[in-house]
Amino acid sequence: MRLLIVSFDEPLIAKAVAIAAKVGSKARTVPSLAAAMAELRSGRGADQLWLPAEADVAGFVRRLRGERIHVPVVAYGVQTDARAAVQAIRGGAIEFLPLPPDEDLIAAVVEANAGPDGGMVGSDPAMQATLALARRVAPSDASVLIDGESGVGKEVLARFVHDQSKRAGGPFVSLNCAAIPENLLESELFGHEKGAFTGAATRRIGKFEEANGGTLLLDEISEMDPRLQAKLLRALQEREIDRVGGTKPVPIDIRVLATTNRDLEAAVKAGTFREDLMFRLNVLTLTVPPLRARQGDIEPLATFFLAKFAKLNGLPRPKLSVAAVRKMQAYGWPGNVRELENCMHRALLMADGALLDGDAILLPELSTTAPVRTGDGGLVGRTVADVERELILSTLDHTRGNRTHAATVLGISIRTLRNRLSEYTANGASLPLAAGERG
Repeated sequence: MRLLIVSFDEPLIAKAVAIAAKVGSKARTVPSLAAAMAELRSGRGADQLWLPAEADVAGFVRRLRGERIHVPVVAYGVQTDARAAVQAIRGGAIEFLPLPPDEDLIAAVVEANAGPDGGMVGSDPAMQATLALARRVAPSDASVLIDGESGVGKEVLARFVHDQSKRAGGPFVSLNCAAIPENLLESELFGHEKGAFTGAATRRIGKFEEANGGTLLLDEISEMDPRLQAKLLRALQEREIDRVGGTKPVPIDIRVLATTNRDLEAAVKAGTFREDLMFRLNVLTLTVPPLRARQGDIEPLATFFLAKFAKLNGLPRPKLSVAAVRKMQAYGWPGNVRELENCMHRALLMADGALLDGDAILLPELSTTAPVRTGDGGLVGRTVADVERELILSTLDHTRGNRTHAATVLGISIRTLRNRLSEYTANGASLPLAAGERG
């Protein structure tokens, strides 16, 4: 985990940096927002950016989005300043970190973007076979294709390969090819020079250069436009890239990993994916089994997620009852590990006491009106239906109106999502529009 921390000469932040290092993060500090932006533009990327809550968090988040720099922002400040905390979250921060720093809370914030124990929970024999193969190929520089259904943990396995490799001390940079518009993906990958196109006010380093000396993960590679695939193939073959608007090639030293939830051979036959690029990427394939095929991992994964969200919400961690485990093992988990993670977050809020029973495991098409709880009491007294409505609308806003993506993130069927949205619109709710829709 790479942390970039903006510190306005705050002595307490030094202790937070020490704690972050203790839990395995590499932190560096800069004295201003301008310095932070310069670091991110230069290719010295970060997995989290910490800003003082009294800074212009909202304005800086807008600048990041405007320059298409994707990094989660965490605001920090004295724990008594509730107003600053609320403004920071409204401004786009994913979390507020109170000072003086608490070791457990910092660990939870850091772990929110990382997996457990090197990134993998895999005690089931089906997953152990994949991990054994991953350990064998990790020390090499060979490209690896990781395939599996959505939500199984392909990016987590990619981080595991990086952490087990000789490049573990270098950066791990991930780019979701499906999340970046086609006309912007080239600049995201290769960077651009000042004036290369309208809006290119400064030089911007791309993901290839940001990952120099480390690993670049191309997430959902099958979604990349075929015209850009040719430039990617050249970069992999020649070990150099051309910035958009550049006049000379830039050498790179990276290992490339790629993930896909589609059949690349079928995509090649359909003409949407280059065969030569597939062979270049697919030196070896690691397949992540779906959760329904690795039932031995359900209980340890559920336990991990309960511990994670208990820390983040300031709640005691309940234990799973036998009935809860059996209920989870009897379910098919179409959304895989991502769906289980969301289920455990909901279950924690539903837990009543030290034991989490089967009634707290809310699976699709099931509902209840029992109240939920949080560490600060902010949700006490509200019904699950009310909280569910807020969660669904917030997730839909996060996915920019993409209902299929929102259903996957929420761990529910698209039919259930549509039914909920129909109820909300009937009651006057305004829904975010997907790209291409008209209001």
